[in-house]
Amino acid sequence: MTGDHQTLALLLFGAFVAGTLAITTWVSRHRRGSAEEFYTGGRLFSPLENGFAIAGDYMSAASFLGISGLIALHGYDGMLYSVGFLVAWLVVLFLVAELVRNCGRFTLADVVAARMRERPVRIAAGTSSVAVSVLYLVAQMVGAGSLVALLLGGTGEATRSWTVIGVGALMVVYVSLGGMRATTWIQIVKAVMLMAGAVALTVLVLLRFHGDVNHLLTAAAERSGHGMDFLAPGLKYGGGWTARLDFVSLGLALVLGTAGLPHILSRFYTVPTARAARRSVVWAIGLIGSFYLMTIVLGFGAAAIVGTREVRASNAAGNTAVPLLALDLGGGAGTTGGAVLFAVVAAVAFATILAVVAGITLASSVSVAHDLYASLKRPDGRRRFGKRRSGKRRDGSYRDEERRDVERRFGEVAVARIAAVGVGAVAIALGLLARDLNVAFLVGLAFAVAASANLPVLLYSLFWRNFTTRGAVWSVYGGLVPAVLLVLLSPVVSGSPEALFPGVDFQLFPLQNPGLVSIPLGFLAGWLGTVTSPEAPDEARHAETEVRALTGAGAA
Repeated sequence: MTGDHQTLALLLFGAFVAGTLAITTWVSRHRRGSAEEFYTGGRLFSPLENGFAIAGDYMSAASFLGISGLIALHGYDGMLYSVGFLVAWLVVLFLVAELVRNCGRFTLADVVAARMRERPVRIAAGTSSVAVSVLYLVAQMVGAGSLVALLLGGTGEATRSWTVIGVGALMVVYVSLGGMRATTWIQIVKAVMLMAGAVALTVLVLLRFHGDVNHLLTAAAERSGHGMDFLAPGLKYGGGWTARLDFVSLGLALVLGTAGLPHILSRFYTVPTARAARRSVVWAIGLIGSFYLMTIVLGFGAAAIVGTREVRASNAAGNTAVPLLALDLGGGAGTTGGAVLFAVVAAVAFATILAVVAGITLASSVSVAHDLYASLKRPDGRRRFGKRRSGKRRDGSYRDEERRDVERRFGEVAVARIAAVGVGAVAIALGLLARDLNVAFLVGLAFAVAASANLPVLLYSLFWRNFTTRGAVWSVYGGLVPAVLLVLLSPVVSGSPEALFPGVDFQLFPLQNPGLVSIPLGFLAGWLGTVTSPEAPDEARHAETEVRALTGAGAA
């Protein structure tokens, strides 16, 4: 991509960034400044709007760039990501969405702390949420670096590094100024753009093969270099017992991890009722399901039209398969049609990255402010959400308790904005370090941590009457610590040519994804902590939580 073609693509990039910044600026001028406004957008979004926003939050760079790239490189085995990401929403719909909306207020910790001692539970859940969010952010940063480097005609380290820094700076601006309302509208715009782009590319791929899917798959197998093995299981996960266990581990992480993602759980608080939350998920499943079916066509289309070898030569992890496919479908390199289609797809992918990083950054900064900061600031960690504005004094001021509550809430919002800067800085640093890894693979690690640390404590809190505070804390740390340690001791970090540090070898754990071990440990730790706890479960608070979860009575 050179000359005028690069200029066109950059202009489209600039148009999207300018539009989203305009949305953010407008929202920042009309916000009320309250915690509820910043964290949830005032709970004013409809199920349709929230469904599009959930889809926009979920269909990340891992979906658009990473999954298609894995399919282009590994064929059948790459489709595991598409299937896993979609099936995960059944867990969210049937077990999580409505109950979380009824029990919580802003974060995952609200759900768990409803019947526990709040301070230890909030610190544990907040720490886990930030860890998951940072891992997820790294994947988006890597995708942004690969995309813009290809757009600018090279794979220079300086180009990719400055791209990661730029994306990080933009996400901090979105979150700090606009909060949830701006982030939601950015995600809705992005979801519409992404679906339109995916539909257009899918139609063009099918037209190239005259609608004959069998011809498409055969051509993909021929150009893959693996023959018909490309269409059969085992190309990536069939080498031995380690690869097969990695396959199972990844599947568990993908299916169970979505229900523990902080930025997905926070979306259920942006609608007014639990019924609206459930309907939001139904809308999201329709959009996400359609999209993941299209990623399969795009992945095999890239292998058939561009060629697996060419995709790997452009980016070893396959992150540039879709942009290269768009370039070829438009007429090839050096043609106006190719440049236009490439620029449109690149702009859509860039919009995808910006919208997702904004949502994740907001979720993590809210966890820092609402859970960690608030719990550490007050000795008892107790939060009371009842309405205490019972009247004004004659001089027009609120009662002292009300004033303290207002000051605390505004203080939390300020901390959340500062936390967004800190989270952005950490994500930028890790994104620069992990820039050569596949983005879908990186998201798989984030899902494994979410499924290990967040899901067990969430399900126990909602469905186990005897669950205690010790069980909740042990469940979070019992899944989080093993998951992170196993990743650090896995081939992802050292001991292999594709590792973060290929020159050293301190690998002790053979699997690339820790889910097979860390997810059961999270559930086991929660059970063990509960049965060994000296405190008895609070029956009254459990009964209150159960009624609230099932009926919505008293929900915020």
